[in-house]
Amino acid sequence: VFEHRQQPPADSIIIERNGYEGDHYATVSRSLALIHANTSVRGFASLAYNGGGVISGKFGGPSHVHTAQILELAVHLNHARPMSSGAGAAPKPPSLSEGVSFGGYKVALKADMPSPGFVFEPYRVPEPIPFWKRLFTPSGWSRTKEDAILQFMNAFTVSKLRKKIGYNKKQFQEQAFNIYKEVNKLIARGDIPSLQKALTDDMHSTVKNEIRKRQSKWKSVHWELVEPAVSIRTLKARMITLDKNDLNKAYVQLTLEFITKQKFEAYNSKREVVSGDKSKEVLVKDIWVFERSLFHPGAYWRVCARITL
Repeated sequence: VFEHRQQPPADSIIIERNGYEGDHYATVSRSLALIHANTSVRGFASLAYNGGGVISGKFGGPSHVHTAQILELAVHLNHARPMSSGAGAAPKPPSLSEGVSFGGYKVALKADMPSPGFVFEPYRVPEPIPFWKRLFTPSGWSRTKEDAILQFMNAFTVSKLRKKIGYNKKQFQEQAFNIYKEVNKLIARGDIPSLQKALTDDMHSTVKNEIRKRQSKWKSVHWELVEPAVSIRTLKARMITLDKNDLNKAYVQLTLEFITKQKFEAYNSKREVVSGDKSKEVLVKDIWVFERSLFHPGAYWRVCARITL
């Protein structure tokens, strides 16, 4: 699932996490995204999840969630767990009777839900670990074991996708990139109704609020994507199941990183430029989560979240 990423051009400006205070282009993207200066700067995105997996959405009252226990190698839906852990056995998979709490909430999954409404194990950059520590320390052995489990979960999910829908990595990345372009275009135009098909309900609600906040500040914006993308890579693949005994009743979430060159300019009601410069290219990094049901008729890929690290 993991791929080699092409390095950005040496003379490019990268707009990404903890954006550069005082940098004109970071300010442009930060204003467009309507996010704080100490969060990730990613084109239009104000992000729903942070690197620790803390969810900003709300869920209903106490109930249960059944998560994919891939050959009993999955971990608890506890997003606070570190990537590098001490020695010891892998966490015991939660039983269906016990239920699992997610971000302090109990989440219910029903067969008629088009989306589970959360991201299972949001992507985080793995904590660096020296080679000698991997080989000669208990914590290194534990980390190597955990990494192997996570890689196995990636491979298992992709294998399931191939069997169910004929998944092809290149074709999916092309499709995801087209969705990425279309969503950004619709956000730039403020076309809230047309965004409904490309986004899950929770994501659509988040983006709708972002657009309304932006429109209260700027009359219109110009957004342009310079193709092709600098790089696209798959970071993580996960399954969420309704029944551990029937893995066909599942949702799949693929996390992709897009590095692209973009142009942006914002205008007031007099059509005067108030932010940005559409003559200049800015290098932007986005991490989006794409989701699809494996058991709903007519299901297709939609954006369910955007992640900041």
